[in-house]
Amino acid sequence: MDILQILSAVLLGLGAILGVVGAIGILRFPDFYTRMHASGITDTLCTGFFIGGLMLQFGMTLASVKLLLIFMFMLFTCPTATHALAKAARHGKLKPWTRADADAGLSNEGRVS
Repeated sequence: MDILQILSAVLLGLGAILGVVGAIGILRFPDFYTRMHASGITDTLCTGFFIGGLMLQFGMTLASVKLLLIFMFMLFTCPTATHALAKAARHGKLKPWTRADADAGLSNEGRVS
């Protein structure tokens, strides 16, 4: 294996690990806003690692240019979509979870557990 294949494997592995960490964050965090933060941060970085690893596999070809364009699209649309969802939730009067909710025995959705 040459250095490009090793670096590509590392980037693809980091993307996979980051995807799993994001999924765990979505399952473990208490409310909509913190879950959005976990998914919003990890999806952009995960995409970057995956596409970086694939670009190293393809070399300097037209496929790498297309992957770069896909990454640029994802770089702008993922944070924008996350922001739009959070703003819509805030506009819909969805309140963030607080420690007082946990002390009062309320679950993630505001119901008594």
